[in-house]
Amino acid sequence: MTSIRTARPEELPALAEHPGDTERNAATRAYLAQLLDSKCTRPEWCLVAEDADGRPAGSVVLWTIPGHAVPLAVVLFEAPADAPEAGTALLDAAAAKARELGATELEHVVDSPAQAPQFQRDPERRGELLRQAGFRVVRDGRRFSRRIPLAGLAELPADDPRLTFRSLAELGPGAFTDVLQDLLADTADARLAADVWEHGARRAAELLFEETAELRHEPDWWEIGYDADGTPAVISLPAENPSVPVIGFVGVVPAHRGKGYATSVVVRGTRVLAAHGATEVRGDCDAANVAMAKAFRRAGYENFADRLEFSRPL
Repeated sequence: MTSIRTARPEELPALAEHPGDTERNAATRAYLAQLLDSKCTRPEWCLVAEDADGRPAGSVVLWTIPGHAVPLAVVLFEAPADAPEAGTALLDAAAAKARELGATELEHVVDSPAQAPQFQRDPERRGELLRQAGFRVVRDGRRFSRRIPLAGLAELPADDPRLTFRSLAELGPGAFTDVLQDLLADTADARLAADVWEHGARRAAELLFEETAELRHEPDWWEIGYDADGTPAVISLPAENPSVPVIGFVGVVPAHRGKGYATSVVVRGTRVLAAHGATEVRGDCDAANVAMAKAFRRAGYENFADRLEFSRPL
C-alpha cells in the first residue's frame, strides 16, 4: 500500500536519492534548492510516496513560473521500477493538489538522453506511467543549445542585412500579436496548432504572447524583422527562464519563408541574449518543424536532447 505525504523539512532539498548515483543526487538536490529559492515551487508542493513499511518510495514536485500561485507542471518525478503504483499515486496526488490550487491542466516533460538537472532515466517507463495517469503527448520536441564564445558577439554570425528590426518598446504588443496570428495560421508546431484549433488564430496568438511574456525579458529584446519591401518577415522573442537564456519564440511569416530567414531570426535572438551576458542559449522546436531544426543547426546550435511534452487536463 502506497501513501503520499508532504516532504518533511529535513528531506528538502534531497527528496528521493539514488544510492551510489552521486552525480544525479547532487544535480537534483541543487535543482530543487534553486526552485525553492526562486519560488518556482514551495515546500508544501513537494510530495513523497511511502511504502507499507514507511520508507520513501518516490517523489514529485509541482512547478510554476516565479511569482505565480497556480502550479503548471510536475518536475523531479521519481518512482521505483518495481512499484508502478507509487508512480500513479504520486501523479494523482500532484494533480489533485494542483486542481485545489486552481490549475486546469498539468504538464510534464521527459528528456532523452537523461541529463542534469532531473536525470530522467528509462524514458519509456516514465512515459508509460504518465499515460496510465491520464497524461498524453502534446508535442514531440527537439532541444538545442549554443555556447557563446568568450569573445561574445564578435564570434557569432552577423545579423542578416536584408532585415530591419524594430522592438516591442517601439511598436507595442499589437504589432507582435498581428505577426504571431499570421504565423500560427500555418504552423508546423503540434502544440500551437492545437491552440489554434481550440481558440482560433487570434486568441492563440494572444496566449502565446502572454505566456512568453511571463519569462524575464526587456522590451527592447523583442523584435519584428522587416523585409526590404517593408512587410513583417520574422519575429524574435528571446528571454530568460529561471535556469538559462532561451530563444523563447522565433518564426518566419508565411509570405517570407524560403529565404533563409529562419536562421537569421535565430541568430538575431542569440545575439541579443549574448549582448546581455548570456554564456549559453537554448531553444527548441517541434520534431515536425524541419525548417526550424535546420535553422538552429545553421546558427551554430547542437541538438542535445529530444523532449516529449505531456499534458493532463484537470
